[in-house]
Amino acid sequence: MSEQDALLATKLRVPGLRLGFVPRPRLVGRLDADLKPGLVLVCAPAGFGKTGLLAEWARSGRRPVAWLSLDAADNDPARFWRHVVAALDRVRPGIGEQVGPLLGPPAPTSFEGLVTALINELDAWSGEDEVLLVLDDYHLIDAQAVHAALTLLLEHPPTGLRLMLASRSDPPLPLARLRARGQLAELRADELRFAPDEAAALLRGATGGGLPDAVVTMLAARTEGWAAGLQLAGLSLRSQANPAQFAAAFSGSHRYILDYLAGEVLEQLSEQVRGFLLETSVLERLSGELCDAVTGRADGQEMLEGIELAGLFLVPLDEVRGWWRYHHLFAELLRAQLQHEQPGRASALHRNAAAWCEAHGLADEAVHHALRVDDTAWAARMIERYFDGIFRQGEQATVHRWLSELPAELIQSRPRLCLAQAWMALVGSNMDAAGPRLDAAQRTSADAGEEPFEPSVGRPASWLANVPAAIALGRAWLAYLHRDAEGTAAFAARALAELGEDEWMLESVTWWQLGLAEWLRGRLEEAERAFTSSIAQWQAADECSLAVRGYYHLGQVQRAQGRLDAALGAYQQALEITARPGVSTLSTAGMGYVGMAEVAYQRGELDAALRDVTEGIPHCRQLTYTQPLAAGLTTLAWIRQAKGDPAGAMEAIGEAEQLTLGTAMADLFNPVPVQWARLHLAQGDVVAAAHWTKERALSAEGEPDYSREPEYLVLARLLLAQDLPDPALALLENMLAAAATQGRVGSIIEIQALQALALAARGAEKSAVDALANALTLACPQGYVRVFADEGAPMGVLLRRLIAAQQADHAARGVPLGYVARVLQALSHKHVVQGSGSSAAALVPGLVEQLTARERDVLGLLVAGRSNRWIADELVVSVDTVKKHLTHIFGKLGAVNRTEAVARARQLGLIR
Repeated sequence: MSEQDALLATKLRVPGLRLGFVPRPRLVGRLDADLKPGLVLVCAPAGFGKTGLLAEWARSGRRPVAWLSLDAADNDPARFWRHVVAALDRVRPGIGEQVGPLLGPPAPTSFEGLVTALINELDAWSGEDEVLLVLDDYHLIDAQAVHAALTLLLEHPPTGLRLMLASRSDPPLPLARLRARGQLAELRADELRFAPDEAAALLRGATGGGLPDAVVTMLAARTEGWAAGLQLAGLSLRSQANPAQFAAAFSGSHRYILDYLAGEVLEQLSEQVRGFLLETSVLERLSGELCDAVTGRADGQEMLEGIELAGLFLVPLDEVRGWWRYHHLFAELLRAQLQHEQPGRASALHRNAAAWCEAHGLADEAVHHALRVDDTAWAARMIERYFDGIFRQGEQATVHRWLSELPAELIQSRPRLCLAQAWMALVGSNMDAAGPRLDAAQRTSADAGEEPFEPSVGRPASWLANVPAAIALGRAWLAYLHRDAEGTAAFAARALAELGEDEWMLESVTWWQLGLAEWLRGRLEEAERAFTSSIAQWQAADECSLAVRGYYHLGQVQRAQGRLDAALGAYQQALEITARPGVSTLSTAGMGYVGMAEVAYQRGELDAALRDVTEGIPHCRQLTYTQPLAAGLTTLAWIRQAKGDPAGAMEAIGEAEQLTLGTAMADLFNPVPVQWARLHLAQGDVVAAAHWTKERALSAEGEPDYSREPEYLVLARLLLAQDLPDPALALLENMLAAAATQGRVGSIIEIQALQALALAARGAEKSAVDALANALTLACPQGYVRVFADEGAPMGVLLRRLIAAQQADHAARGVPLGYVARVLQALSHKHVVQGSGSSAAALVPGLVEQLTARERDVLGLLVAGRSNRWIADELVVSVDTVKKHLTHIFGKLGAVNRTEAVARARQLGLIR
């Protein structure tokens, strides 16, 4: 086991009980009695025995316990949740494999998807014993993103989990709301104070017995049952000739008592032990070897074992006495005393600690100590060395924390630190921040001499090793975010020219950026080759999440080429990567399922498409990358439209629209705006579609590049709906010429189908049939159906004319009649007339406003007693959407809650 793994294990292990620990069965029993759905909060100032009590309770063996000892570094939300997942994985194996990829990179902007995945995974274990998740020292957490995600967990508690927090102060969580619901149990300072019998046991245990009752009573009163005060008093009494006089000599606040007693205890120690305590107080966690490195001694392990035996506030962190920590209060006192007695000594101790941690691969600990040394350049070099490993884990908040402790002018003088800032801005799509950081890296790279650089992950996997290539790649990424295909391609080409051998991380991402650029330019064969190169490198490096995303993009490009079979194969490859033996399917499988649903839908296989998209959407909700979820919801909208549920279609596209508000994706990568407008046209809302095209400043005289082709195809459909076939034809002819030049078969099929409709609208029936025959000829080998069927009744009329022409031996001989019949069959099953079909509910007497078909669906599940989350999963919508439906149902039925709604529905005959 590496030192990093060993140190993490100490955070996940229930702390050991110190020698002389006093059991507290009355409080353990209280914890058992108060354990209920929601939160158990143990809240009191430092030194009240919170950790010891919880450790005693956890070790009672009543239920599985996932323990996490928090520290300041856990304010990085990605790290916090990675450690929570690791703790849960110890008692629920497989959870780490399932939800770990959700932590990035890139780190999610919200951890809602991760928490939702955890809730679902823990719900799946509901038949097992409940797990108790203990988060100790939660007062150290001040990251709002952590509080928000933990609130979500508390608001939607899984059936298989109970949460317990130990904190010095009330956490910023919805305590009042939980208290009102009966979902909060609390143990506070008054309950944690040592009762007289407990105080007597602690003091007599510390002194070896024989302490008069009067002294015990006096000390218990003076300390007010404060555990730390009692412990220090017991240590001090060992050398007191007159215990009664000693007990009467102090009073006042906890701080005063602590300072007084700590001074007494330290004065009793040998200089050797006292010096060891002061010098090792700079360490958050201690091992014998680390203490030797810091102090220059050779007896660290022996000293630690002796200090533990002496009861000097040393807490064992593992079973083999390999790692310890000082009680936080005692450590604070020791550090203050070190600074008072030996100003400046701490810097040398931190340097020794940083060197040892660096040699043993403890990145955060090494940087933590280096930043406390009077040598910021050394700390900067260490941050550069460890950046890649932390960045790849999605822990950008940790890097930001490190950099915030360096002088700004030092960062500006080091190109790799500027690049680190640029990469974090780019993965967060923060274009305003990324540009200046790349400019700074460019300037300083010309002036700074090349220092030896050995990244912790090795040069091949580093984002910083090759500065010129990294700057060029960063500029390519920034150009892509600005939708500048030419700039993206140019900078990517420059990055490839700068790359050395075996720099696979930078090379793979460069090929990916080049693939995106070629895709935006409509050069689909080149895009396919670029994505294939990236995928090969990612798979060779076992970068599974990146490889799945690569296959998803590859499949989209192949669909644009008109190669549905190839696209289906790419999506199936993505699924194969995510299916790991012995663990649940990874959330990245959602991309594969959504892609397969898109292919199935296009082929008219609506049931298969619905099955795949229903499987994929819940997985995609857990991803940090929102485009697959948007695509899945869009496909779901069209499935519902094709099945005669226009209201459900609008519901799905509406959720997708909310998901993608404010995104900078080009329309090739964000299907939602275009498909929103198309759905409105398909449902006869020409006004909404016209308003949309006006907002986009679309004109029939425009010459769109490939990245805007989807928008202009909507414009062509709008012109046809407005009975303006001539400008539609002119626009489509220009688009067809561009698509033919680049060999984009998917585009050609769609454009020719619309051309046929435009020609028919102009009265050129033979030309219309010929154009449709050309489109069908291209589409038939790959089984396209919906590209024709979604155009509605005008396409059905034209298809029948084509059949008539074939039968009269006039044209279209190359189009199989069986294929045409499949398209016509898909059209005949379409019921999209507004106000008809499955969304048009029968009138119910007694209702002023009728329930929609979707509201009836929700009502039926409500009657069955399903929870909001169950209804959301069944109908493939969000929980918020379910809540909105319930609000509408209650309003229409005149009900205030579920029970009244069900009763009212029965009265009206809506249910039986």
